[in-house]
Amino acid sequence: MAMTQPPRDILFPSQPAGFTALFFTELWERFSYYGMRAILVLFLVAQASTGGFGLDDPTATAIYGLYTAGVYIMSMPGGWAADRVLGAQRAVLWGGLGIVAGHLLLAIAGWGNLPRLFLLGLAVIVLGTGLLKPNVSALVGQLHDARGDSGGARDAGFTWFYFGINIGATLGPLLVAWLARQFGWHIGFLAAAAGMTVGLLFYVRLRPSLGQTGLRPVGTDAATLARAKRILVAGLALIGLLAAACMLQVLRPSPASLREQAAVLMIAAVVACFIWLLCFADLTAAEKKRLAVLLVLVIASTLFWAGYEQAGSSLTLFAERDTHRMIGRHEFPSGWFQSVPAIFVLLLAPALASLWSSLAARGRDLNLIVKFALGLLGMGLGFLVMVGAARIVAHSLMGASGGAGPIWLVTTYLLHTLGELCLSPVGLSATTQLAPRRYAGQAMGLWFTSLALGNLFASQLAGSVDTADADQLTAYFLRMFEYGGAGALLLLVLAPWLRGWTRPPR
Repeated sequence: MAMTQPPRDILFPSQPAGFTALFFTELWERFSYYGMRAILVLFLVAQASTGGFGLDDPTATAIYGLYTAGVYIMSMPGGWAADRVLGAQRAVLWGGLGIVAGHLLLAIAGWGNLPRLFLLGLAVIVLGTGLLKPNVSALVGQLHDARGDSGGARDAGFTWFYFGINIGATLGPLLVAWLARQFGWHIGFLAAAAGMTVGLLFYVRLRPSLGQTGLRPVGTDAATLARAKRILVAGLALIGLLAAACMLQVLRPSPASLREQAAVLMIAAVVACFIWLLCFADLTAAEKKRLAVLLVLVIASTLFWAGYEQAGSSLTLFAERDTHRMIGRHEFPSGWFQSVPAIFVLLLAPALASLWSSLAARGRDLNLIVKFALGLLGMGLGFLVMVGAARIVAHSLMGASGGAGPIWLVTTYLLHTLGELCLSPVGLSATTQLAPRRYAGQAMGLWFTSLALGNLFASQLAGSVDTADADQLTAYFLRMFEYGGAGALLLLVLAPWLRGWTRPPR
């Protein structure tokens, strides 16, 4: 009797059925995220006469860091909520609705110059993204689980998923930054809301192709489900009370101090979660070893994103203040540079996906620890390029034309993107493979927590340097290169020891 072939996806025949629904949902969510991110710091530091809030650089980068960290740290409770209460499919739907609502609040606040409403809008986006982001990725992994994919085949699937992410990340900054420049900041924020709305429409239309995958909570009996619902309601109530206290100015936390406290809490949460999983989650010895590898990946990822995510802070301010951006007589928006990494992903991701698949087919696939080391090396080398750009500014080699040429940032983003492709989609794939299936959502939350911590550290590092002092920038960029290089070297030392712990469960 012939074996029944598993159904294939309607747009990606090599992928499991339902992949297209997740591909387009994440594409448009990233359009809204990266589009708004491209103008966030610029809006915060812009003078009130131009429609901004007129904040200083340290405060603006602290708010930026808290926001970008928040969208990832909320992946931990977002993954838990999907695993225990909502199911991944419903979590993605509710998360998308929250993102749309948050961007609409930003548009209203930007138009009416309402700082507290603006911060509330950021908080709503954080909550929505915390539900959507880990669970749409977890769904991709579950689709591959059902088909029995592992290694290079699974990495290739996540690389194609990453390709869709970066279509959105390319279009978002280009369109949102242009609209904000031409028609006002609030129109840029409104465009981000429109992008997520399109993503939701795709998801609702294509959701039936997911079938039963992620439709219900994983392994939850009635009593556990009831208890989890009570915890979720209590958590939302607490968040609501804190938001109300901030809106009414009962609480008036400093962004910089809040960032420091958030970093401590995140580190404590990650440590506590790993300890609980290792000691009290009834894991087998093999599962514990794979979880230990995941901890190493989370640490390495944090270091990588602490450098990479300065695209929206120190590197954006360098683009705005120290980069020659003229095309003929016209100056293009500095926010456009944030589309450059995504463009490189679109160009390079298919080649990397083919490379991983080819190596896997020949039994020569690179160990994921080595791939992570290459990622950190790419991040470090990108900042080494910026040392040259900062020296040009310091010595005024561009004269009256002003600033370093755009090729310096473009080259930096090329190296950062090569590092990203070696680390980020591979990390997504590895997380879904290394984590015990019954803790898939929470494990994905831990992975995204590394992005949260990286964003916090990125904003802290960017706020520690005077971007108007080219000599300080030169020393700072050199220090970032050293961080990346040291991290890559340490991973290469650990790779032979950890290689045997990464084998998937049989």
